[in-house]
Amino acid sequence: MVNAKLFIGALLAASANAFAPAPISRSTTSLNAAVVDDNGNNIAVKNLLEQVENTKLLSQVAKAGLLSKAQASGISLTKLEPLLKLAASNKDVMILLEAAAPEALPLLPKIVDLAPGALPLLGQAISISPGALQGAAAASVAAAAAGVYLIPDDTVAQVAAQTLLVGTLGVAAPAASVIGAGVLSKIKG
Repeated sequence: MVNAKLFIGALLAASANAFAPAPISRSTTSLNAAVVDDNGNNIAVKNLLEQVENTKLLSQVAKAGLLSKAQASGISLTKLEPLLKLAASNKDVMILLEAAAPEALPLLPKIVDLAPGALPLLGQAISISPGALQGAAAASVAAAAAGVYLIPDDTVAQVAAQTLLVGTLGVAAPAASVIGAGVLSKIKG
């Protein structure tokens, strides 16, 4: 009987607490203003451009023939113009870009470091047809389903392997393939 009274008392207290006003918490967040030089140039952007110049990234793009391969596969700067206009007219996209810019800026030097090695892969990726990417997405989902079906659920390691398969082959790879196919079809369009 005492347990029932305690339970009812706790239930009433919890339900009364649900209607109590929430405490006001004042958090102070400071905006991270960009560090600029005397001319008003963002120092991080300036350093990034100097790194691009020092690594001769644009010369490596030219040597790899990336723009020629893009043009041969039907991608040109004039075809990118509608995508840029769409991004400029969609305020949500611009807000996301502006919000992500301070956090994305430290990643750009790493991307510049990795870019020379990725140029040959990018040159090959441009020549892939959107249909092939969509087919790869379907095959990836089928491989994930087959892995879940064929791997037994007997141990924790096997369940972890199933989860890893579904995460990579069932979600990440198909999503990347479908997004890549969509972008390539828009660009080649």
